[in-house]
Amino acid sequence: MTLPQALQYLGTAVFAVSAVLAAGRKGLDLLGVLVIALITATGGGTVRDLLLDRTPFWFTDTGYVVTILLSGCATVVLLRWRHPSERVLQIADALGLALFSISGARIAEAAGLPGLIVVVLATITGTFGGVLRDVMCNDIPLLLRPGTIYGTAVIAGATLYVLLQSVGVPRDTAAYAGMVVIAGLRLAAIARNISLPALTIRDTDAD
Repeated sequence: MTLPQALQYLGTAVFAVSAVLAAGRKGLDLLGVLVIALITATGGGTVRDLLLDRTPFWFTDTGYVVTILLSGCATVVLLRWRHPSERVLQIADALGLALFSISGARIAEAAGLPGLIVVVLATITGTFGGVLRDVMCNDIPLLLRPGTIYGTAVIAGATLYVLLQSVGVPRDTAAYAGMVVIAGLRLAAIARNISLPALTIRDTDAD
């Protein structure tokens, strides 16, 4: 198994777990939970593949669907004995974000796209599944919540991945560095409650 495939599988499993935790908080039944898991774990990669005019990755390799279903069911079983905190959900999502984003960057890079577009597609790959998850769970998408360091972390990590290779760093080393930056920034934001400044516009009509 190649590194991109390993990242895809691991990211798929982690995103499925985070989706089950999010769906469980909404009181969905088993079918609903698994649907949310499937959408979350495949959404970003599917959009990326369609933009690249590729067959969606999980169409040609059903191992991804099996991974999602097994991870989802295992998480449901474990939840009967232990209920994780919101922090656990955030950590699982941060790890999936790092894995999926760099996987998307590598696939975009293999298509011969310029560095800027590699970063854009990495961001889509890493975040869009979570956007779909939050919309279907009737939440404001984490990507759009005020001050959240989420998409910013992906942009930073994917940019580092591209820049390191431009100065001769081996591709796999650059990939690991990018993942560390994405996960590190996201986890630091969670642990330290770090956020970006939010834009506020004063309503002058109220004066």
